[in-house]
Amino acid sequence: MENPWATFGVDLHLDRSGPGLRRGLTDALREAVRGGRLAPGTRLPSSRSLAADLGVARNTVAEVYADLVAEGWLAARQGSGTRVADRTPAAPDQRPAPHRREPGRPAYDLVPGTPELASFPRARWLKAARRALTAAPDQALGYGDPRGRIELRTALADYLSRARGVRADPDRIVVCAGFLGGLGVLADLLRRRGARSVAVESYGLPHHRRLLRRAGCDTPPLPFDDRGTRPLDDAAAARAVLLTPSHQFPLGLPLHPERRTALIAWARRTGGLVLEDDYDGEFRYDRQPVGALQGLDPDRVVYLGTASKSLAPGLRLGWLVLPPSLVEEAVDGMAGRTPGVLDQLTLAEFLGSGDYDRHVRAARLRYRRRRDALVAALAERAPDVRVTGIAAGLHAVLQLPPGTEQQAVRAAAWNGLAVHGLSTFRHPDAAVAPLDALVVGYGTPPDHAWAGALEALCRALP
Repeated sequence: MENPWATFGVDLHLDRSGPGLRRGLTDALREAVRGGRLAPGTRLPSSRSLAADLGVARNTVAEVYADLVAEGWLAARQGSGTRVADRTPAAPDQRPAPHRREPGRPAYDLVPGTPELASFPRARWLKAARRALTAAPDQALGYGDPRGRIELRTALADYLSRARGVRADPDRIVVCAGFLGGLGVLADLLRRRGARSVAVESYGLPHHRRLLRRAGCDTPPLPFDDRGTRPLDDAAAARAVLLTPSHQFPLGLPLHPERRTALIAWARRTGGLVLEDDYDGEFRYDRQPVGALQGLDPDRVVYLGTASKSLAPGLRLGWLVLPPSLVEEAVDGMAGRTPGVLDQLTLAEFLGSGDYDRHVRAARLRYRRRRDALVAALAERAPDVRVTGIAAGLHAVLQLPPGTEQQAVRAAAWNGLAVHGLSTFRHPDAAVAPLDALVVGYGTPPDHAWAGALEALCRALP
């Protein structure tokens, strides 16, 4: 079948073979991409134009495009049409770390750790920035308090107390450059105090462990079971522990009340310190939110929070709520680590106006609908896959048959889908038995790509 697409600068011979019009067109386009006759980045005609050229129904062409987008042969972006996707595989030693993706490679992104950036409330944020800048005194533009602007620390103290059960006072809050900025301050503080070991969870983010090791701290893994992470014993070398008690990342379990109590008891007996990562505490769906562990003992727990999941990681806005005994020492380590004052003032205004609460409520509803769609699709298409960790957060754990995790990750990549296996997050020294699973971040795709991402995921599962 000769078909000159003169309007688009493409002359292409399509050999429609195979049963049925749709199947034949799908195979022909796929073979044209595979064989290199359609180069990466080539823009295809609209479904309406191609349907007119071929003398077929527009829906047929639209369905063919959708199939090939889901398989990763084509890429569709709103406003720029349908193009041939770049399917060049990354070298093994260049695989993106969690929360980092190579632009333009996957058609869909289900890597956990990022909210839907398209839903960032730009208009309301801009209005808050204007109000905040108009009301700010001239002194606000100076070097200021290394703890951060008092407007933001006051707004955070009110919000964290009301929404997360944190016992906060503005004088004990330090504003930092995101979670890693705060963890870096704490790692330096622990090193100065002679700590050489910070216990961590058996499954967690590798770059958190790397940061602690660069600061001179060992990171021994703690075992876990169906009640969550087990506390340290008194003889352990570690005198600090980093964990996610409200919604363990990535397994999704809340720390059992008995474990929470035992952890606080350990800290009191040994003089230990608990570093609480409350990374997605606002997003709980099926029951009342689990309050912050810090509320049980503000003198032994450091609370680390961030706007990365509720708003956007690019803001680089985080905060520490510190025991009184650590405030001065933490502030000494803040030189050059405080976020820009205009963003701080804007977030303070955003919190104080109620816009933050309204945005979080809308996001919670949107993510819950996505989670429900994910569960329903898996129940229909992959009923043997068990879905866990879905009571809260922006991701789900899909438990797979033993030995199939890497196969599923490769199949996802072939279908144009970025997703991580659970082994990505496993501590190399963990004593727990490995579990085959995918960690699926359902917060990341924009709304228009969610259906395609879900279809690609179902295709990849064993």
